[in-house]
Amino acid sequence: MIHDGRSRKLPFNPIEAVEHLKVADAKLAKLIERAGPFTMRLDPAPSPFESLLESIVYQQLHGKAAATIHRRVREYFGGDPAPELLLKTPDEPLRAAGVSGNKIKAMRDLAAKTLDGTVPTHAAIKKMSDAEIVERLAAVRGIGPWTVEMLLIFRMGRPDVFPVTDYGVRKGFALTFQRIPKTRALEAADLPKPEVLLKRGKKWSPFRSVASWYLWRACDLAKGMQPAGRSSRED
Repeated sequence: MIHDGRSRKLPFNPIEAVEHLKVADAKLAKLIERAGPFTMRLDPAPSPFESLLESIVYQQLHGKAAATIHRRVREYFGGDPAPELLLKTPDEPLRAAGVSGNKIKAMRDLAAKTLDGTVPTHAAIKKMSDAEIVERLAAVRGIGPWTVEMLLIFRMGRPDVFPVTDYGVRKGFALTFQRIPKTRALEAADLPKPEVLLKRGKKWSPFRSVASWYLWRACDLAKGMQPAGRSSRED
């Protein structure tokens, strides 16, 4: 994802959120102690159109490859294109930048739905509930709930988003809450179903986004890594 050196203040108190989680769940509290302070910073906040355009480019690609393609698209347009300009642009320069045919269709649908008002403006989206945002944005071709959940957490800083289909969240949950023998690696069968996460997650509300961040950290700790950005599932 693009980072320009700026970060925005979270719209909730992270200290209050962490304390709530530690009191609400003793096992999660142990993970929090191991992982350390909550250091998530919000990505710069362009319009929903620009955020989702970037998400479409990044889907199903490794970070460096996606960043290269996204840079080429922005270089062609001289920045993020306006929806009207994107709709008028032929396929050839987008394909030359490395954008697949399916992603071009998704980008055009995003542009059309931005112009018809399905995709809200930056000002309008801030006034909408999480559920309303998921419903509206998931109407765009190639955009599913996971992509919208990542926007809610990392772009908008919504505190109570719980991406229960996310591989990293499920893996972090298994590592933290399930008894898995240390003599074997985590297997697909070990990953909990969404309903299991939702049941436990009731304790964590209204700060399930923060709990999710710590579940991602559990995966980093298991690999002996420094905290990474986000997880590993695309719509």
